[in-house]
Amino acid sequence: MLDLPGLRLHLEEQGQGPSLVLVHGFGGSLHSWDRLAPLLVPGRHVLRFDLRDFGESRAASAAAFTHASDLAALLEARSIARCDLAGVSLGGGVALGFALDHPDKVRRLVLISPQISGWEWSAPWRAAWARITRAAHAGRMDEARLLWAAHPLFAAMPAVATAALNDEIGRFAGRQWVRDNHAEVLPDIERLHTLRVPTLLLTGERDMAEFRLMADIIAASSEHVRRADIPGAGHMLHLERPEECARHIEAFLKDQPAAGLD
Repeated sequence: MLDLPGLRLHLEEQGQGPSLVLVHGFGGSLHSWDRLAPLLVPGRHVLRFDLRDFGESRAASAAAFTHASDLAALLEARSIARCDLAGVSLGGGVALGFALDHPDKVRRLVLISPQISGWEWSAPWRAAWARITRAAHAGRMDEARLLWAAHPLFAAMPAVATAALNDEIGRFAGRQWVRDNHAEVLPDIERLHTLRVPTLLLTGERDMAEFRLMADIIAASSEHVRRADIPGAGHMLHLERPEECARHIEAFLKDQPAAGLD
């Protein structure tokens, strides 16, 4: 555990060398990377952590915060001046926002099925989210978890990935469905054109249209984005295709093409 101002952060570190920081998605924890992290080549310092009030990380108050600011405090506390940064889904949005805020602190950026912070969600998405939060507010957290597991976001997943996802959802306390103190932020879509950090964008061909659109916008907004679209894959690439993800990530961090995958 790492004590930061107003926050007790749960993290795990392994290896030595250049730092790679992994940011999980909504409802997850640092264990979201259990299928991918062991496939990364040694010779690197890998840091993964639970976002505020996910997993075992706990805020000390209900004050407004941003995940990007928490990430900045984490890097400062661990004396990491510059890192490679990877995030999935919500974590991809956090990583993208951080790279836009602090381009000097990110050497290379990996976005896996990312969202864009401040995105205007579609009516069907908002309706599905409202059903989940209603159940959570009514104290029916098991129902909320079942609704989340059945969300169309995860429809394209193979059985092995579904089992890993269900374990993750089963551990999720659901606090953010009841109260989320994350500060409102301006839409990152307005500043994507300023992205200068070399970026790998990993997307699944069968991901939801809403996330496909976000990926299309990111890819079109900056010449520094390299996209790899994985056929037959859905949203949770790090669970569905961890070997392919790892090969793409390793090749990108070494600035090489991913052999046999492009």
